[in-house]
Amino acid sequence: MNRLAGVTSPYLLQHADNPVDWWPWGSEAFEEAKRRDVPVLLSVGYSACHWCHVMAHESFEDDDTAAYLNEHFVSVKVDREERPDVDAVYMEAVQAATGQGGWPMTVFLTPGAEPFYFGTYFPPAPRHGMPSFRQVLEGVAAAWRDRREEVGEVAGNIVRELSGRSLTLEAAGGVGGVPREAELAQALLGLTREYDERYGGFGGAPKFPPSMVVEFLMRHHARTGAEGALQMAADTCEAMARGGIYDQLGGGFARYSVDREWVVPHFEKMLYDNALLCRVYAHLWRATGSELARRVALETADFMVRELRTPEGGFASALDADSDDGTGRHVEGAFYVWTPRQLREVLGEEDARYAAALFAVTEEGTFEEGASVLQLPQGAGVADAERLDGIRRRLLAAREERHRPGRDDKVVAAWNGLAVAALAETGAYFDRPDLVERATEAADLLVRVHLDESARLARTSRDGQAGSHAAVLEDYGDVAEGFLALAAVTGEGVWLEFAGFLLDIVLDRFRAEDGSLYDTAHDAEPLIRRPQDPTDNATPSGWTAAAGALLAYGAHTGSEAHRSAAERALGVVKALGPRAPRFIGWGLATAEALLDGPREVAVVGGREDAATRELHRAALLATAPGAVVAVGEPGSEEFPLLRDRGLIEGRPAAYVCRHFVCDAPTTDVSRLSGKPSD
Repeated sequence: MNRLAGVTSPYLLQHADNPVDWWPWGSEAFEEAKRRDVPVLLSVGYSACHWCHVMAHESFEDDDTAAYLNEHFVSVKVDREERPDVDAVYMEAVQAATGQGGWPMTVFLTPGAEPFYFGTYFPPAPRHGMPSFRQVLEGVAAAWRDRREEVGEVAGNIVRELSGRSLTLEAAGGVGGVPREAELAQALLGLTREYDERYGGFGGAPKFPPSMVVEFLMRHHARTGAEGALQMAADTCEAMARGGIYDQLGGGFARYSVDREWVVPHFEKMLYDNALLCRVYAHLWRATGSELARRVALETADFMVRELRTPEGGFASALDADSDDGTGRHVEGAFYVWTPRQLREVLGEEDARYAAALFAVTEEGTFEEGASVLQLPQGAGVADAERLDGIRRRLLAAREERHRPGRDDKVVAAWNGLAVAALAETGAYFDRPDLVERATEAADLLVRVHLDESARLARTSRDGQAGSHAAVLEDYGDVAEGFLALAAVTGEGVWLEFAGFLLDIVLDRFRAEDGSLYDTAHDAEPLIRRPQDPTDNATPSGWTAAAGALLAYGAHTGSEAHRSAAERALGVVKALGPRAPRFIGWGLATAEALLDGPREVAVVGGREDAATRELHRAALLATAPGAVVAVGEPGSEEFPLLRDRGLIEGRPAAYVCRHFVCDAPTTDVSRLSGKPSD
């Protein structure tokens, strides 16, 4: 056992038995490096990362490699999901130096934590022009021993370069105010140019699910009526849902497609992807009535509850890409892929032929060793839905007998906030109170375990115990977003109150004087630079997540301070939206809400009254971008939107407002559609 034996991160625990003398990130490791006068090897990864497992098996489990590391370096292992701040700072250095990045991330540091040599995966032997890991180690050790002054100069230059990158709104070109119609139209035009008209999505391979961009497209259509925006969103969602990136048996999405056509995924399943996509498909159904969107939203919600929910009520981070293929080999995709022979063993000859045609399973295969990733091409199964459902159930039951992928069961605050929002809305739309209950239980865990008495969040928990690492901006923004969605669905004002606590901390501890936002609080552990990135990646950036939640909270409460903070933060969308719309989708979606108001809908009536429930449901199903909804009894003090608003002729009523200025109240559900003509 090394020094990782006492940590809580499942990823770090996977390395606790390595012969490498790993240290967790902390001052003790750097003090040890200074004492021994050796460089630090920083290795960053996460539990569902395929190549992280490969490098661990090839190098970190190798006794000779470990012995060399232990003699010449202090080795530090970091879970990027637990410490996104550390990951962000050094990934920025890797990308600046090499033009690319990825995990595992391999960085060599001075004892002062200054980076001087970079890479990602290194093989155990030279391959495809790449040096072996041992060659890299020997080269770095020699440079440290013989060219120390040169190493120090390189490290100093890198740190100075990174330190000069602090992003002000003025530097980003966003000082001129919030994004307006022109910038959003330019962003839409840019997306249209990058849109893959044949296969849906944006760009080529590898192709990632563009959940936040799709949300922007749907909101843009809702506000302007632009049919092209909705068509891009709908076609992309259908292509993903019919492709191999979507689990055709168990529901849920893999991390990305290795090809342009969405056929072969990278098989790891992340909570954040599934939470975001569950919500996207629910919103697509809301906009179009698509039965496919409805099915995928519900199946994805059920996948999260079935396979990611923890005993404490939260949601685990991820499922691995790899699993035992039944022969003792740990193989990527083994749990998910099928051969014609395997179909025959489960279904018999006739149904196997039908299933092979249905799911595009061939003798040649679409994956490795003649196996196929299940797809559901256009028109498949339409003629006999009952037979399709029966086949899916039988194959799913057979798949349950296989060795399951490993699960990273740490609970990440931000991603659970996204799951709360998705499950609450999906449950409300499709009359699934069990999903709303699961959302509420996850929100309860975030309050009970992650939130301290001063409303500071812990980034992670495991087995009901909060981790030691402070939350970052995305945690505050996404958890607040989840609480606001839950408040709208349940009518429980306590969730609005908790969101307010979190957003006040954002204003107090994450904001710069010019309105830009940092990823870490002003009193967080100092790194070689304070991380700050407004661009969305696999999830909304902390910057855009906070802007969206601040805007919604301001609409709920009338707080000018929160709305003004959101507007100032959105200045970066004004600058980046027209230039890089694929990488600031949530910022663009938030800007759509700002341009629409956002609308504030107050539904007043008895909670058990059928007319109240009907108005409430209509308000939730309205497509107005980012609309906020409050429901409660006349005279309720739980939501500011409900104050001084009463029944109409003794009947439940809805008030549709902007900036707390309301249209005439209505008892007619058709008035709450949120269409562009409103």
